[in-house]
Order: sequence, then structure tokens, then C-alpha cells
Amino acid sequence: MHDPHSERMSGSETRAASGLALVFAFRMLGMFMVLPVLATYGMDLAGATPALIGLAIGAYGLTQAFLQIPFGILCDRIGRRPVIYGGLIVFALGSLLAAQADSIWGVIAGRVLQGAGAISAAVMALLSDLTREQHRTKAMAMIGMSIGVSFAVAMVVGPLLTRAFGLSGLFLATAGLALIGIVLIAFVVPKASGPLHHRESGVAKEAMAATLRHPDLLRLDFGIFVLHSVLMASFVVLPMALVERAGLPKEQHWWVYLTALVISFFAMIPFIIYGEKKRKMKRVLIGAVTVLMLTELYFWEFGYSLKELVIGTVVFFIAFNLLEASLPSLISKVSPAGGKGTAMGVYSTSQFLGSAMGGILGGWLFSHGGLSMVFIGCAVLLALWLAIAVTMREPPYVTSLRIPLSPEAQREAGLAERLKAVPGVTDAVVVAEEAAIYIKLDAEILDRTSAERLINPAPETCEA
Repeated sequence: MHDPHSERMSGSETRAASGLALVFAFRMLGMFMVLPVLATYGMDLAGATPALIGLAIGAYGLTQAFLQIPFGILCDRIGRRPVIYGGLIVFALGSLLAAQADSIWGVIAGRVLQGAGAISAAVMALLSDLTREQHRTKAMAMIGMSIGVSFAVAMVVGPLLTRAFGLSGLFLATAGLALIGIVLIAFVVPKASGPLHHRESGVAKEAMAATLRHPDLLRLDFGIFVLHSVLMASFVVLPMALVERAGLPKEQHWWVYLTALVISFFAMIPFIIYGEKKRKMKRVLIGAVTVLMLTELYFWEFGYSLKELVIGTVVFFIAFNLLEASLPSLISKVSPAGGKGTAMGVYSTSQFLGSAMGGILGGWLFSHGGLSMVFIGCAVLLALWLAIAVTMREPPYVTSLRIPLSPEAQREAGLAERLKAVPGVTDAVVVAEEAAIYIKLDAEILDRTSAERLINPAPETCEA
């Protein structure tokens, strides 16, 4: 019988999704708040050079990238909460280390330790444990939105906090945010009845080889690597450009970022709707990469007054936020049935490697050729991404489903192959140990209810 309440998230699902979204947001806020201020305020630290500032900006990405997947596997062994608590404590300790630092090396060490609290995979796994199948996409979208909002807030609050309390005050605030995260996990997020082991919620070792060989997934992984490289490298020099070229005191940078982020948030929405509704996501992706590349060339050639830099920053964030929102959706569409969790694990690792690379590269290019060299370097990276993105196929417009199998369906030989022959089903894989089947379907051709009936047909007769 159809349960009318199953369409809505339950109270405990809503608490789980909103609590974990806040944990994610507070942690990302701590990561991002230093971006707009480290290049300007960090130069007052002992031993600071542009190259080391770049390293400090990107350093967290190194440890984050290398520990992302191992921590995801660890949380399957020892449980989600111990990994999340441990990661938040490590992040808070890194923030305290950076707050106490009076040299650039102390800040770099703090940032490296912050990144070692790599809890993204464990948070996503806990979210999967606490939400039903039909609401999981909605819950994950809440986390995605919280990351976007935290980035926007960080760009504005970072300069305001640093102006009031200095860099050490900023890092103390990030430690406080991590401790609030611990309180949220302990008292707001409901307890799970037990870990739910399934492939969409985490990294599956069996799916790793196929993920690393998948050409379109690799194109998207390279894309997020370049996107975050360009973000970090640009923020090694954009705050300096606002001071040196436009004469805007570092205490006033917050309004530039606020203007850019508010405009970019509303400006990107029509493009996302167009890409999804008209099924033209490849065109939107290529357009956004092209605009981002042209923006870097614009900064190089024209970014010499406040007006020009503000216009460039607005356009930069429209293209950046559009790509940041589109790429995870493309990973979900392109990944094989049952492979989304693994694909997202590799994607996140690529993202953090890009952050590390961008900070280091931005600092190195600046020390060898000034602001212009960084803008040119970013444009070259984006041109390389554009050349690779052009060769990708239009992604399939599909939904991923995990459907538990009845004992009868589990015994049926060739179930996945039979389903693949059904119009609207693009991929299917049976995972015997989960007693479930993962399928990818085009919702315009086949809906979830019809797919469930095909897999677990209602019995003709009732048996006593």
C-alpha cells in the first residue's frame, strides 16, 4: 500500500539532513574564511613570501586529498561518529595551532593539520544511514547548498572578522565552529540504528578500477581539479590587486565579495535551469569554462581600477558558482550504476588536490612574474580544461536508484540484463551482498514506481 507520508522527509530525516548540513557548513566556513584575507594580512607574519602565502592557502588541500578516501573506508570499520568527532577535533587543533602562530610556517602547519580532519565521506555515509532512499538526493542537495552558502558567507565574514580581531582571531573562530560541529553531532543529529553499507554512500573498492578508467568521469575530475586550482591561485593575487591596483584598503574588501556573490547566485540559476530542462549541460559547462578563462585574461589586461576589478570579480563568480553547482550533478549522471559513491570520492580528492596545487602554483607564479603571471597561468589551465571538456559526450539525463530486492527477485538470473533492455533504463547492476539492485533511468521515459514493479512485481495471489 502507498504510504502518503513517504513523500515527505520525516522529522528525524530533516534533523539529520539539516544538522549534518550545518556541520559541513561550519567546517567549510573555517576552511574558506582565510581565502580573501591571507594574501593581504598574512604578509605581516614572520618569514612570509608570496610563495609561502600560496602554500598556506592551499596546504589544507594536501592532507584533505590524501586522507579523504582512507577516512571513508575507516568509517565503515569503526563507525561514522568516531571518525567525525576525531576529524572535527583535529580540525579545531589545526585552527588553534594557526591562531598561535607568529610566522608563516606556523600557519602552514595549522592549515595542514586542519586538512587532516577529512570528514566529508564520513558525514555523507552518516547521512545515508539516517535517510530513506527516496529522500537521499534531497538531503545531499541540502549539504551541497550549505557548502555554497558557507563559501559565500566566508568571503564576506572572513575580511570583517580579520579586520576586528586579526588573523589569530579568525583562526580561533574556526576552532569554535568545529566545536559547535561536535555539539551538533552529539545532540542534534539522530542516532543511526546501524551503518547502512551501500555503494552510493561511500567508496566501494570493487567500483574503484572502473571509476578510474571511465573517460567522462576523468574529464570531470580534471575539471574540478582545475576549477579549485584557479580559485586558490586567483585568491593569492585578487586581494593584492584590490590593494595595489585599485587602492582599496584590505579592511573594505568584504563589500566587493558580497556584491559579486549575491549577483552571481541569481545570475547562475537561469543557466542551470536551461542546462537541465533543455538537456544542454555540456553547452553550459563549456560556456562557463570559456567565460572563466576570458575573465582571467580580462584581469591580466584590464584589471587596473576598482570598477574593472569589481566587474571581473562578479563575472568570475558567476562562472565559478555555475561550474561548482553543475559538476557534482554531472558526476551523478555519468557514473555507472552503483558507482556514484566511489566517483564522488575520487572527485572530492581531485578537488582538494586542485586546492593545494592552486595555492602553491599561484604563490610560485606571483614570486616569478607578479600578478599578471598568475592570471595568465590560470587562463592556460582553463584553456587546457576547455580542450578536454569539448571532447566529452552530452551526459545522460538519468536518475540513480537503489531498490531492495525481494527473495524471488534475488533468485532471478539475468535480472540486470533484462532491465537494461527496458526503454528508459540505461544501466543496472545487482549487488548480492546488499540484496539490492542499482539502476540508472531516464525519468521522462520510466518512473520509479514502474521500475520497482518490474524488479519486484506484486504477487498474483496472497499466501497464508
